[in-house]
Amino acid sequence: MSTNLQTMTDPTKMGLGRSIAVLTSGGDAQGMNAAVRATVRVGLYTGAKVYFVHEGYQGLVDGGENIRPATWESVSMMLQLGGTVIGSARCKDFRAREGRMKAACNLVKLGITNLCVIGGDGSLTGANEFRTEWSGLLADLRRAGKIMDEEAKKSSHLNIVGMVGSIDNDFCGTDMTIGTDSALHRIIEVVDAITTTAQSHQRTFILEVMGRHCGYLALVSALACGADWVFIPEMPPDDGWEEHLCRRLANQRARGSRLNVIIVAEGAMSRDGKPISSDHIKKLVTDRLGFDTRTTVLGHVQRGGTPSAFDRILGSRMGVEAVMALLEATPDTPACIVSLSGNQAVRLPLMECVQVTKDVTAAMAEGRFEDAIKLRGKSFENNWNTYKLLAHINPPDVKSNINVAIINVGAPCAGMNAAVRAAVRMGIIQGHNMLAVHDGFDGLAHGQIEPINWTSVSGWTGLGGSKLGTKRTLPGKLMEEITQNIAKFNIHALVIIGGFEAYVGGLEMVQAREKYEEACIPMVVIPATVSNNVPGSDFSIGADTALNTITSVSVWTSNTHTHTHTHTHTHTLTTFRCSSINCLQTCDRIKQSAAGTKRRVFLVETMGGYCGYLATMAGLAAGADAAYIFEEKFNIKDLEGNVEHLVEKMKTTVKRGLVLRNENSNANYTTDFIFNLYSEEGKGVFDCRKNVLGHMQQGGTPTPFDRNFGTKMGAKSVLWLTEKLKECYRHGRIFANTPNSACVLGMRKRALTFQPLAELKGDTDFEHRIPKTQWWLKIRPIMKILAKYNIKLDTSEHADMEHVIKKRSPLSS
Repeated sequence: MSTNLQTMTDPTKMGLGRSIAVLTSGGDAQGMNAAVRATVRVGLYTGAKVYFVHEGYQGLVDGGENIRPATWESVSMMLQLGGTVIGSARCKDFRAREGRMKAACNLVKLGITNLCVIGGDGSLTGANEFRTEWSGLLADLRRAGKIMDEEAKKSSHLNIVGMVGSIDNDFCGTDMTIGTDSALHRIIEVVDAITTTAQSHQRTFILEVMGRHCGYLALVSALACGADWVFIPEMPPDDGWEEHLCRRLANQRARGSRLNVIIVAEGAMSRDGKPISSDHIKKLVTDRLGFDTRTTVLGHVQRGGTPSAFDRILGSRMGVEAVMALLEATPDTPACIVSLSGNQAVRLPLMECVQVTKDVTAAMAEGRFEDAIKLRGKSFENNWNTYKLLAHINPPDVKSNINVAIINVGAPCAGMNAAVRAAVRMGIIQGHNMLAVHDGFDGLAHGQIEPINWTSVSGWTGLGGSKLGTKRTLPGKLMEEITQNIAKFNIHALVIIGGFEAYVGGLEMVQAREKYEEACIPMVVIPATVSNNVPGSDFSIGADTALNTITSVSVWTSNTHTHTHTHTHTHTLTTFRCSSINCLQTCDRIKQSAAGTKRRVFLVETMGGYCGYLATMAGLAAGADAAYIFEEKFNIKDLEGNVEHLVEKMKTTVKRGLVLRNENSNANYTTDFIFNLYSEEGKGVFDCRKNVLGHMQQGGTPTPFDRNFGTKMGAKSVLWLTEKLKECYRHGRIFANTPNSACVLGMRKRALTFQPLAELKGDTDFEHRIPKTQWWLKIRPIMKILAKYNIKLDTSEHADMEHVIKKRSPLSS
């Protein structure tokens, strides 16, 4: 991060006298509307004029009514909509210089010198070409008498910032493009539905997903559903793959599996460049094995539907960063794209990213498939390596005689089972004996321990809750019994999967090393909790699923209930559980049918203990007007200010409000108190409703993110334990008592890291069960600015321009 630009600038005046245009181009992607909304609102917040360009580059060329001023209200109710509200079109005219001259003329006439383009690599490459020849276009327009010299002088250079909107995630330099996560939701939703019918009839299902040049969707879908085989364009199967595939499918059936799942990217090919289609694979399996086989081609279903919480947040954060990048740009600043790397906003030179993307295509065409995988980036490479390890059983010839126990601790959450499955299978691959501990530390104390094998965890990635069973009991008072069972079952290492109780339990196990030699074994804690409150990790398994559940219900509650007000105004949603995906679809449909509801404010209570992560991120994803959390203290004046804000909002065309409250945000300003205050102060202006979401946030099937995250965390934890066991093996036994032999495995900014439990104590607020430093607090101002609060955005820190060419090292060597 840098502080060398505009450290004293008032952010509400950064855009005065400047104009920004935003367009979407190429294929549509869920989350584009969130990016458009944020670009418009933050642009207006800075004092700039903001314009919509309808129908992509075609609208830029045609001008007229296609380029219209955007207002705050004009982007309301966009967040939950898929596609792009301002339209997108393929444009042949813009590819010709004459078309670009028309586009330049239209921008100059409106005084627009800042262009935000949301699209794929073709759209962004076109934007860069437009910027490169801008001076020449203006010169031609002046000579033709279409613009005046003064107009040309005022528009002497064009700033370009791109946001990558593509469900394929095929643009190098970015972790995730807008729309990818939502597309994965659609794919996994279909896989989950297919699984039940396939098991009923012992069928093989072949699912073809999008990805003509990039196998990301296929690869991550295969990881998330535990597919038997995946075909991706970056890594064609080895020669003789037909025999290998059939042997693997037959072996799976022989072990008792009732179904097989094969994922195929539409651009899959063989080593000699011939296409591998789903029909070709179906014929192979049917002819050689006689299996009942079905194919499903998803097609444009993957582009449709409502955006996931991640895509809404990604689009919103990128829209903010795009405006800042445009207003901070100078004539010498290269066109850039904005994206996220881990949880960090980054700016990358557009053409460097385009070049690396082209390098991937060249590597595939030349048969350098290992290079293609590396050029896709570390995330893609890690996904591929994890899939290769976990896809099929391949234990070593020699056993390690190591026993690794896996335990779930604390409240259940979606994604726990994916982590257990990956840990079990990775342990077997390493030659270890894997042990399942049922019912948390209680089970460890009472000997509820049994072997768990490869087939035991089949199908676990898509299951919510905890198959092992979990309890909140801490080990401290049971340590005598626990250490006895560690010795009895000859446990050499321990994987602890859970929330804050797992973290505290790990610390107590480390403390017990002083008294009990049996506790001197390597241990790793994998954060898994909807609250996302475990020190040592920016993200926890389960939080994404909970976030999607809250977002979907929040979108629903803020736009439903047109019935009369004679009934109670409380809707407690604690008596049922639902899939976050189904909930998202159902609630958005109800919302559409009840769009006529006016002058209503909904108050939604979320879980999280004292951690405000869920309330904050759901507020950003659902477009909330406020989110009350423990970490940001508030008083009665703040509550009154929020009511006044909503009263003013009801005077506009946007006559709905949404307020979120973390369950432990304030002991006195309870959900009932805030509800009564809003109801009283809003009399005659708006009425109020409240929802307490309760334990439905812990239920449901895990999202693709939580399945993938859990899988990678489980696999990495066992690989780390395997190395630690080698370090700690002395004189014929395991003895681990150093701080770095008991760690939390967490996501820190851009990487998975192991941090000693003992070192994390200083960053822990044990009374309130939260870390003392939490990265997401820095993005709370974005939520408030997008809700039209008059606050200051800190511009002293901004994302520096980074470079991606260094990732091309396989080609330069």
